[in-house]
Amino acid sequence: AGRMGQAIADSIAAADDLQLAGTWRRGDDLDLLLANSDVLLDFSLPEATDAVIAAAAEAGIPLVCGVSGLSDAQVASLEQAAATIPVVYDRNMSLGVAVLEKLVRQAAAALPGFAVEVHETHHVHKIDAPSGTALKHGEAIAVARGTDPADIHYKSERRGEVPGDHQIVLSSPTETLTLAHSVTTRQVFADGALAAARWVSDRPPGLFTMHDVLE
Repeated sequence: AGRMGQAIADSIAAADDLQLAGTWRRGDDLDLLLANSDVLLDFSLPEATDAVIAAAAEAGIPLVCGVSGLSDAQVASLEQAAATIPVVYDRNMSLGVAVLEKLVRQAAAALPGFAVEVHETHHVHKIDAPSGTALKHGEAIAVARGTDPADIHYKSERRGEVPGDHQIVLSSPTETLTLAHSVTTRQVFADGALAAARWVSDRPPGLFTMHDVLE
């Protein structure tokens, strides 16, 4: 998937324990690629994900999916595939974001009366807004409070080449708590994806996130 795919390919080339079996573009034979693969990494676009999920399940190959903007039906397809293959699905492969989500959940539960805003800034090429990571934090807050994710207020900004900045702001009339995470290079997502690939390669079937990889 463009720059992300290139970052992953470069990281695999630099790793002693990993080898790139090949890359797939729509129109190519995905089954042939999977015949020589141990793990499939998907960082394409939602339009390609259905074909990727089906092929991975058919081949019995572990899948790492980091595609943002999947529909509910596509997430359901991932869950279905996870009955037969191990799947790591996360809208953000950064280990720091996995920790941030845990902190956000703690803060939201501890400060139930505080208003919450989720702010995110990304590069001008990013199509979906709010970002998948922002929505992930909103869902974590809603779960922690037992409220509706639709009640979370999001602010999205698109500028320059920012790889990804997220802030969760909890405020009362008397104080404000801000939890923030900033990505300096897209490399962090490639590193997380490879950590997930190593981790998932010998797991039993199931649907996992970066929390599982982290722990």
